[in-house]
Amino acid sequence: MIVLLDNGQDLQQCAAELGCEVGQLLTALTRYNLRDPTLPWAIDNGGYKKLNIQALLALLKREEHRREQCLFVAVPDIVGSARRTLEVFERWKPRLSGWRLALVCQDGQEDLPIPWDEIDAVFIGGSTAWKCGPHAEHIIRAAKALDKWVHAGRVNTPMRFKHFEDLGVDSCDGNGIGRHTHMRKAIAGRNEHKELFQ
Repeated sequence: MIVLLDNGQDLQQCAAELGCEVGQLLTALTRYNLRDPTLPWAIDNGGYKKLNIQALLALLKREEHRREQCLFVAVPDIVGSARRTLEVFERWKPRLSGWRLALVCQDGQEDLPIPWDEIDAVFIGGSTAWKCGPHAEHIIRAAKALDKWVHAGRVNTPMRFKHFEDLGVDSCDGNGIGRHTHMRKAIAGRNEHKELFQ
């Protein structure tokens, strides 16, 4: 599993601490520059608390010349609501033409259709209980069966990392992993833990 970091730290050092491949997650929130375009990278809308539309559009414009290398763009979403996220997705889709799109799956997605033909990736968002539960697992399995990229957000603990790694997720992110050496080293020792929730 590739860890996509939204930080200003040395990515090679982070990879050494994690013991796995590292790339970069660009967000409208922090607006870091892409430091090494040869590494895997993607764009998150940065709207976990509040979406800054102008910052997102500026980020997309800035990186437009490299969009063929971008793994995905997380289409704006509504945290905790799959229904509202799907409505927002339909409105944003034309504005993101030419980019590989990721639908951010939220609580309730299990009861709603996923526009598989219109996306290249799924981004597992939502509450911690939902994202680590059976509904998200089913979405991950369906996405893998359809050869879609799967990204998990907010993967900050060793057990959560191992959980998604075992499910075959392609990439993940986490603010804690991005900011703290001790958290990266804890992830590196993930196989020493036995239970998902400790």
